[in-house]
Amino acid sequence: MPTLFRFVVTLAVLAGIAYGVMFALAMFVEPRKAEMSIRIPAEKLNPKKTDEALIPAR
Repeated sequence: MPTLFRFVVTLAVLAGIAYGVMFALAMFVEPRKAEMSIRIPAEKLNPKKTDEALIPAR
């Protein structure tokens, strides 16, 4: 039983450390805000229909 208790306590301590790190990151790190612009080619927006697309499947 002491081994199981030690294992559970170790997991609880590791979970507490992970929670503390996530909390610190959320409180002290500010995301960079920047305007973003991505060009999308017209071929991707309106793809041309090929002859294969017009032939019905058999």
